[in-house]
Amino acid sequence: MQNTSHAVMAQRIEPADSPDDFPTPPWATRALLDHVVRGDLSALSCWEPACGAGHMARVLAERFGEVRASDAHDYGYGIVRDFVARPVAVRQVDWVITNPPFRLAEEFVVRALDAARVGVAILARTVFLESTGRYNGIFRDRPPARFAQFVERVPMVRGRLDGRATTATGYAWFVWEHAHRGAPQLMWIPPCRRDLERPGDYPPEAQPAARRARTG
Repeated sequence: MQNTSHAVMAQRIEPADSPDDFPTPPWATRALLDHVVRGDLSALSCWEPACGAGHMARVLAERFGEVRASDAHDYGYGIVRDFVARPVAVRQVDWVITNPPFRLAEEFVVRALDAARVGVAILARTVFLESTGRYNGIFRDRPPARFAQFVERVPMVRGRLDGRATTATGYAWFVWEHAHRGAPQLMWIPPCRRDLERPGDYPPEAQPAARRARTG
């Protein structure tokens, strides 16, 4: 039987003028901070340049001392600023962390590597590893320090958070660190969704089934 969920599927292709608004479940951002970018971040700054309604930026603010949020579209959160169209000041924040529109992800990486003092992390479909264009554009000369593959699925739904959604798409965090030397590190993000979800992450009507059972 075909899965009719509105979750992101591997074959999804967004129109060129689409805002590509697929909010990141908060637990997926916490997974980056717990399992990939570790340590005390309270003295560091971070920029989320595809912030949407702020779901990732709010989680980043749980750990970083300063979080800037912007987006090319007005979602009522952060400032309206096109990250790839406008110049950025070099080394203006410690980290740039975001879930960029997939069709613009390479441009986001290039711009973010200029803006960040310490590193860049983007959440992208695992297939971002593929393509001659991305290899020539970024991976050959500026490979990530770490490729962190989720072993669990990270369901994303157009325009909203939904803890009940499913997906057939694999996601990973691609992390660049300016101080890194040597080959990229392959790592896995272990099962952690259940531990990292918090009350209030989702609207009441979109709570994961397990949480609804515990709180109902």
